[in-house]
Amino acid sequence: MGWAGMSAPPCAHPSLGIIAGGGRLPGQIAAAARAAGRQVFLVGLEGFADPAVLAHWPHEVIRIGAAGRIIAALRAHECHDLVLIGPVRRPSLLDLRPDAEGTRILARIGRAAFAGDDGLLAAVVKVLGEEGFRVVSAHEVLNEATAPVGLLTRAAPDALALADIRRGIATARALGAVDVGQGCVVQQGIVLAVEAAEGTDAMLARCAGLAREGPGGVLVKLVKPAQDRRADLPTIGPATVAGTAGAHLRGIAFEADGTILAEREATIAAADAAGLFLLGLGPDELRGENT
Repeated sequence: MGWAGMSAPPCAHPSLGIIAGGGRLPGQIAAAARAAGRQVFLVGLEGFADPAVLAHWPHEVIRIGAAGRIIAALRAHECHDLVLIGPVRRPSLLDLRPDAEGTRILARIGRAAFAGDDGLLAAVVKVLGEEGFRVVSAHEVLNEATAPVGLLTRAAPDALALADIRRGIATARALGAVDVGQGCVVQQGIVLAVEAAEGTDAMLARCAGLAREGPGGVLVKLVKPAQDRRADLPTIGPATVAGTAGAHLRGIAFEADGTILAEREATIAAADAAGLFLLGLGPDELRGENT
């Protein structure tokens, strides 16, 4: 059972609250905060958070619609700053089953609940602020969370791959402008797939059967233009590398300082082992000046 369900006294110093979706990043954020001398408390979103990640930290598992329980748990542990981290699939209203507090918050969110991810996240951040919390970005806590500019691997993109990256930048920006997704796959100038609600891993799985003859394509991931960078930044990790290799692509290009590089050393090592490139795109590349 671990910490879940145990009553814990309020922390002597304000804690960092981590609202945890899937993956390992919630645990990495917790470890970074603890190393900096902060207490942490995790709210694991039921059905999304990994129990093995939560087990190392004070936490409670709460379903996403139980907003009253979530807020009460965070306040009981004196959490003022919050990080929202880890993938969460948006539930339908039928699945949400909001409690009384959740119903009140949904009413305050209003039409944004039915808008794209950017609008919904911005509304959630606003409501949390009104409730007395301060939402901070993951990279404020985990100093090395975001990927740097430049080539991180032994393999490098050639001229064809760079042309595909330019095409991918234009495509990803168009997707982001209408709040659809953060990434796409381009091969030989052809857009093979775009990311929507299914997420990057599922998009890459679809690409495995779409690859053309000849040099492989690239995965491009960018921050959406209107995105609140405190939540839902693009993320790449070992699973992304495995999916990229499985889709017969040659590498990943991503927006530097705006993409979370999960398990940095393992991700770079996996890319090197697979012969893939990892390329962080800086402002010049995103403007099309150096790619």
